[in-house]
Amino acid sequence: MYAKSFVQQLDNGIYDLQLKELYGDSNIDIEIQKNRYKNAVNEFQKQFPQHKNAEIAVFSAPGRTEIGGNHTDHQHGCVLAAAVNLDVIAIVAFHSERVIKVKSKGYPMDIVSLNDLSVHEPEKSTSAALIRGVAAKFAEMGVQISGFDAYTTSDVLSGSGLSSSAAFEVLIGTIIDSHYNAGKAGAVEIAKIGQYAENVYFGKKSGLMDQMASSVGGLVSIDFQDTENPKIKSFSYDFEKAGYCLCVTDTKGSHADLTEDYVTIRSEMESIAAQFGKEFLRDVDENQFYREIPQLRKTCSDRAVLRAAHFFAENNRAVLEANALLEGNMDSFLALVRESGESSANYLQNFYSCRKPLEQAIPLGVMMSKKILRENGAVRVHGGGFAGTIQAFVPTERVNEYSREMNRIFGDGSCYILKIRPMGGVEIKE
Repeated sequence: MYAKSFVQQLDNGIYDLQLKELYGDSNIDIEIQKNRYKNAVNEFQKQFPQHKNAEIAVFSAPGRTEIGGNHTDHQHGCVLAAAVNLDVIAIVAFHSERVIKVKSKGYPMDIVSLNDLSVHEPEKSTSAALIRGVAAKFAEMGVQISGFDAYTTSDVLSGSGLSSSAAFEVLIGTIIDSHYNAGKAGAVEIAKIGQYAENVYFGKKSGLMDQMASSVGGLVSIDFQDTENPKIKSFSYDFEKAGYCLCVTDTKGSHADLTEDYVTIRSEMESIAAQFGKEFLRDVDENQFYREIPQLRKTCSDRAVLRAAHFFAENNRAVLEANALLEGNMDSFLALVRESGESSANYLQNFYSCRKPLEQAIPLGVMMSKKILRENGAVRVHGGGFAGTIQAFVPTERVNEYSREMNRIFGDGSCYILKIRPMGGVEIKE
């Protein structure tokens, strides 16, 4: 399709049904998204004037929220996650120049030559590394990529805890798979490709949850025992119909210098697994772990033992939370979420960094959330922890009060009132 016709079709309501699936039923929100897409088309033409009269394609990939399974995926455990109605979109024109150019709003142009898909050490921790890594994996699979130019804009803000990097990886993977691979890879493989790019090219040892939730869409219960073939159950649940809103609040704590804290959780869990001759806690017998605690304390720290205990309980909880939603048992689900929050605080210990003991925005946010919600709802740390976001399930009648209070404490726009998005990475087309 051409840019002019796409804009006209937006105005004529041709894409309204698709947009409602992605962003919810609010007419106001749909109009906001239409303007967002039209602005993106205009910016694309400014950045790439050579494509003014060329055909374009339009793509979207969502952020994700972690609902259950805090720090379980990297131990090959179980998680419950969901795609949300915040996303990164791309306006794309394809060509045969063997180069990928991506201009993301607010960032310099990324230029990646398809003639050199090796790991570039100076490029690590950049979006260019993610692009190169995704392209490299597709090339390794035998996919012939000629190149494309893209303009992207995202409302999955970096540092929001909703995994902007996974959304970007899934976006690039969806563009390549859709145009150059006839969609043969599919959502699960695109997620694995995104994780590969993040681990090998970007230089971050992430689990697979973020990419999988973004790529598959909806609510997803994932068992990572076999990481090559994870067991995925995708389903839907209407929190609003049950009387609750899903809220994620960015407490604005800095993620700077927290890499060691994240890495230490994984290394301490794996130090316990090693005592049983295993690489990951998922392969350790839980009952044997509890029997061996006196011996474990001779070789591992008490904190490592507590973090392992968190894993075993949280791994089971993620499954129980999914089952509770599938059964429509919101009370049971909320009780499990509260247990998860307490376990993360007391055993996993990722509410704040021991190296920054005076910076405790997450405990502050949890404390204020409990004060507002009392027994009506639930709150927990969200994602990696130590700084960043908290997640709450808030009764619908109290969501305005809750959002207002979180924004008062942490700044305007800190509280995101989210909806579950039923699909992952997609191309927007007639």
